[in-house]
Amino acid sequence: MGAEDVIDLDDEDTLIEWYEARPVTVSTAVASGAIVSAFALGVLTAVGALALMGRLD
Repeated sequence: MGAEDVIDLDDEDTLIEWYEARPVTVSTAVASGAIVSAFALGVLTAVGALALMGRLD
């Protein structure tokens, strides 16, 4: 990086714009579906693990 690549931020002509990120919006149906799906996946994983260990009758 040479001297010509350095940006002088003390220069009054330098313009820096900051943009605030938009909030993430998710509908109630999508949020509920994600929660139910995650719970179901956890149950299936637990049942599968128990079956593999031979603890499930």
